[in-house]
Amino acid sequence: MENKMQKINEAKDYILSKITEIPEIGLILGSGLGEMAELIENPVIIEYKDIPNFPVSTVEGHKGQLVIGTLEGKKVMAMQGRFHYYEGYSMSEVTFPVYVMKAIGIKMLLVTNACGGMNKAFSAGDLMIITDHINFMGTNPLIGPNLPEFGPRFPDMSQAYDQEFISLAEKVANDQGLKIQKGVYAAISGPNYQTPSELKMLAKIGGDTVGMSTVPEVIIARHAGMRVLGISLITDMAIGEELEPLTHEQVVAVAEQSKPKFIKLVRGVLKEVIL
Repeated sequence: MENKMQKINEAKDYILSKITEIPEIGLILGSGLGEMAELIENPVIIEYKDIPNFPVSTVEGHKGQLVIGTLEGKKVMAMQGRFHYYEGYSMSEVTFPVYVMKAIGIKMLLVTNACGGMNKAFSAGDLMIITDHINFMGTNPLIGPNLPEFGPRFPDMSQAYDQEFISLAEKVANDQGLKIQKGVYAAISGPNYQTPSELKMLAKIGGDTVGMSTVPEVIIARHAGMRVLGISLITDMAIGEELEPLTHEQVVAVAEQSKPKFIKLVRGVLKEVIL
């Protein structure tokens, strides 16, 4: 436990040595969505490989760097690329940056992902505000010694996603004339896409979308007392009865096409959010 706190503090101190203002909002940008970070004003860019104890992103579409600066008048720290359990990292490594964000002073985590849509009312290219999640990854990032400096041994998850932020995101989308969905994100470990039977099961137990990220980071953010907003970009329809072959290149391509409305929504939320 002391060793993990030491590692968190080493990463925190390195990042703080590179910036002059403390960010308040953390952004985790998923597959194909990293361009958002390029809109940050007066950016300080820190590559993951230079930060003590940070993993390195290995997935196509993930640049692998922090971008810290101002966006829509808010001080932000964006992760341009995240870490995944399927890459071979432990859950502790996957979520390490979230603890570092909290140690730096970040109060809100805005987490995004590209995912498959299981709700038949959804369409590829839709944006979905996450209202809740199902952890079907077979593990949990809080397994092991607790870090009482951040939160309790048994943290509450009854409101993992902040209701005030959900309402704000919905209002911003409506004001912008954007079609928006709301629903439950089901997380699986990956890296393979699901079989038809697996998708039918996940939909039956309440999942509206399915992906391979987000939930571990949200669990740690809530453990540490950070407020969370999650937004998914639905890149394909993953309906068991109608499943077609899928590649990562297709996911990134749809994310590329849908970036403008995603960026518009996130910028609108940042502009209006009050912490």
